[in-house]
Amino acid sequence: MSLITDLALFVDNAARTATAIPQLTDSNPNITMDDAYAIQALSIAQRRARGETRAGYKMGLTSRAKMVQVGVDEPIWGRLTNQMREVEGAVLSKKKYVHPRAEPEVAYLLKRPLEGKVSALEALDAVEAVAPAIEIIDSRYANFKFALPDVIADNSSSSGFYIGNWHSKATDVSNLGILLEVNGRAVQIGSTAAILGNPIRSLVMAADMVSRSGERLEAGDIILAGGATAAHALSVGEHIRATFEKMGQVEFVVGE
Repeated sequence: MSLITDLALFVDNAARTATAIPQLTDSNPNITMDDAYAIQALSIAQRRARGETRAGYKMGLTSRAKMVQVGVDEPIWGRLTNQMREVEGAVLSKKKYVHPRAEPEVAYLLKRPLEGKVSALEALDAVEAVAPAIEIIDSRYANFKFALPDVIADNSSSSGFYIGNWHSKATDVSNLGILLEVNGRAVQIGSTAAILGNPIRSLVMAADMVSRSGERLEAGDIILAGGATAAHALSVGEHIRATFEKMGQVEFVVGE
């Protein structure tokens, strides 16, 4: 447990200071997925000890092709805090991150708890609203190189997020077109269907996977369903805008 605690402090300090670190698995090749989630939990506990509060959860590796590529049969997940949320339209300070990237996602807002194995209808019944979102992912590992346990320990790369306007949960988000633009130029075109075929499946998985760690999705939580396109590496001066069919836009500018 001492090793898990030490690694959690190491990862937390890297995130707090925006410092690149070596892969944990380089010096600790026997780290398991369970170890990695324990490191993640303790690193987020450090944030909460500094006054940050829970905001929800994020899902990662929600593309079937991506899961096959990295050899897993289900997504991974991370935790969100209030300090990770950026004001939509506001400038993103690049110096807060090591390798920041942006990817468009669907966000769910819950009106009641969700836990364990649930159906898509049960998951949707717990939803208050849906919104377009952009997640800022950031690996703290040097040269953006890592193994899967490294990613999970590093909060599954979750670092920040922007939320657009909330819409009725009756909005069908199963197959909405998405355009990601940088300075008005299209860099990614995709669909919400890339998220497990339907983003609600990501919420179903989140309820189950989070419950295995003794937690649950709570009322008021924001759940990011996972990237719908490849992520775009951010540079200072870029204007980033994601346009979602039926749901509008999310945008920000990258600053120093």
